[in-house]
Amino acid sequence: MNRNKTTPSRTAGPERPGTTRDLSRLWRIPFNHETEPTKVVLALRERIKELNCLYGISQLAEIHSDSIDDLLRDLVNFLPHSWQYPEITCSRISFHEKTYKSKGFKVTTWRQSARIFMYNEPVGEVAMFYLEQCPAADEGPFLNEERALLDALAERIGTIAMRISAERELQEMNRQLTVERKALQETNAALRAVLARIEEEKQEIHLNVRVNVDKILMPILHALAMELPTAQRKYIEMLRTNLEEIASPFVSHLSSAYLSLTPTEIIICNMIRSGLRTKEIAQIRGVSPATINRHREHIRRKLKITNNEVNLMTYLQSSMWQGEP
Repeated sequence: MNRNKTTPSRTAGPERPGTTRDLSRLWRIPFNHETEPTKVVLALRERIKELNCLYGISQLAEIHSDSIDDLLRDLVNFLPHSWQYPEITCSRISFHEKTYKSKGFKVTTWRQSARIFMYNEPVGEVAMFYLEQCPAADEGPFLNEERALLDALAERIGTIAMRISAERELQEMNRQLTVERKALQETNAALRAVLARIEEEKQEIHLNVRVNVDKILMPILHALAMELPTAQRKYIEMLRTNLEEIASPFVSHLSSAYLSLTPTEIIICNMIRSGLRTKEIAQIRGVSPATINRHREHIRRKLKITNNEVNLMTYLQSSMWQGEP
């Protein structure tokens, strides 16, 4: 087929996207100046086949939107119909580790191919073969239009493959997130059940301790107080207060709120709260009153009431300490 072809002029060197020169690169098929009716009709038929090919791959991409394997299996048998001599044309598509061949495929010397790229890396090839020798054209027996079509097909296959791959990765990520969310929900449910059980056990322990203190220890302390002199009964009262704190612990609240207090200071806090004076605490602890006074100063500083005119016993007996940071 005789053709008078003109190719858009191109200037060497980089060009910015969107310029007129850059857009001219999209014009891959030269304008046909043929005027002979028969040849014009033939050329139009070839262009119609090429358009059908581009339309067909778009339709196949929709049909096999989730499988590049199924797409290439159908496409390799569809492509020969779009070349100039479909009755003697066969095709082969190589993609990753697989090869797809059209019916009656045979490797010959009349070959035209284009590489497939994904993320700028070559992953395969589309190749067209003529089974018989054909008249010479632009690229051996192949037309320039067929070269443009083949390059477009290879690019389209790469684009479709990237889309399918990205969708599969997204689906897998969603699946994993669903599994992880379900596992997290189950874990949270289990933790809530464990915490609820722990709280129940704490309540049971608290109740048991309270019952034992009230039914066993308190009667013994009451009987013991009746046998002691009046001056010594305050020790029984302090012991009674300490046992009551075991059931509703002041000390645990105080130590959790004021972690800076030492164990000795917490004990002295408890004794001050029970109404014991400095000399009495010193006698029980076996130390000098001056040592107890130093402890009281440290306690007031740590409780941040050093410069306040607040009685330490009154402060500890009240709920004022519970609101402190």
